[in-house]
Amino acid sequence: MSQQGTRAFYQITETLKTQLLEDVNVNTVTFGNITDIDLSKQTMFPLSHIIVNNVSFLDNSVNFNISILSMDIVDQSKDVVSDIFRGNNNEHDILNSQLEVQNRLALELKRGDLFTSQYQLQGNPSCEPFTDRFEHQVAGWAITFDLITFNDVSICD
Repeated sequence: MSQQGTRAFYQITETLKTQLLEDVNVNTVTFGNITDIDLSKQTMFPLSHIIVNNVSFLDNSVNFNISILSMDIVDQSKDVVSDIFRGNNNEHDILNSQLEVQNRLALELKRGDLFTSQYQLQGNPSCEPFTDRFEHQVAGWAITFDLITFNDVSICD
């Protein structure tokens, strides 16, 4: 029988994937290094990408430091720029909708179903916007947080 500590990685990544896919502003969830993000035209955007940065073992828990990038493709309008603040693209709309994705996820981890399922946010997550991180024109937010779960691995068998 597998224990929580040995399954924690699978459970956390699958749980985050499931939660993100329940959001109306997410069509695809991927996992891996930042260079693994598929920005091809076949990818169904908006996309969220999960990165496990590191894991630390505490006495009775496992602490996962995780980043999630939520993004969409920026569409350029051919119309003449009439609003110099917003420009002639949907970047503001993307930043708004993808920040909403990350805010909902953080709230679920703080006091929603994920919290009661023993996936608990430690501290306050931070979000950083990006608009020129990738070669294709995408915009979005990167959220980074510590997620704690119970470690029931025993040294006694």
